[in-house]
Amino acid sequence: MGRYPRKNIQCSNLTLYLILAVNVSIFTDGQDPETRLDVFILSGQSNMSGRGGVEGTKWDGFVPHQCKPHPSILRFTAEEKWVEAQEPLHKDIDTKKVCGVGPGMAFANRLLKQHKECGDQSYHVGLVPCAIGGTAIKEWEKGSFLYTNMINRTKVALGYNTGSSNALRALLWYQGESDANSEETADSYRQNLERLIYDIRSDLQQPDLLFIQVAITMGDPPYSEPVQKIRKAQLGVSIHNVYCVDANGLVLKEDKLHLTTKSQVKLGKLLADTYIKHESSTQCGSNS
Repeated sequence: MGRYPRKNIQCSNLTLYLILAVNVSIFTDGQDPETRLDVFILSGQSNMSGRGGVEGTKWDGFVPHQCKPHPSILRFTAEEKWVEAQEPLHKDIDTKKVCGVGPGMAFANRLLKQHKECGDQSYHVGLVPCAIGGTAIKEWEKGSFLYTNMINRTKVALGYNTGSSNALRALLWYQGESDANSEETADSYRQNLERLIYDIRSDLQQPDLLFIQVAITMGDPPYSEPVQKIRKAQLGVSIHNVYCVDANGLVLKEDKLHLTTKSQVKLGKLLADTYIKHESSTQCGSNS
């Protein structure tokens, strides 16, 4: 009889150890287990990953007040951990180029402001950076590395295997410049984009996922024929819950390809306002 209590104690310790180990594996991702995140995928190419303030191989480090960090805005890192978000959002994702300011932080801060005006002081934003500079839309087709990585990162961020209550709210997509280099890729752009939208929604099991894309601005108007075709394709998509923000008129850097920091801030607000307009839970308070 004297041995049984000792065995029971050892069993209890082992059970406790296993419980603690599971909890650590779930919650060491940086997210408070009591916090629910509204999750947004940031995907596409360089203007989504951010080149604002980048000259040559250096970022100037300037962060506008609309892009400042906030404890209620988190970023999903390349190591699949939630951390407090700060510029550059894609620094460990789009690693082959220098990243600067993109639209993501301005977007998140705008949503945070809106929810506070609605009286929701507990609102938290989770950003999942996935954009890679210089990529064509065919590189994002289902089965590709970029597509698979985006889907897998999103599933982990949502806590598919941990019972998390995080909710995917929208995908923000800014891509197309690489496809404006030839008539052939421009002609097939709309078909490829629409297929991508359907595939993402299917693989994430969200058939009505809000998809907000950006119509590219590139070079000087009047745009070249391929650029015009890409823009027409982006503006012409007619799929439920897919909306387009037009970058036409936003200021480009001297390369006539990448948005300036100031333009990225404006784009972030445009994306947020589009989301607010089409997401009923945010339609309260002032939209100023």
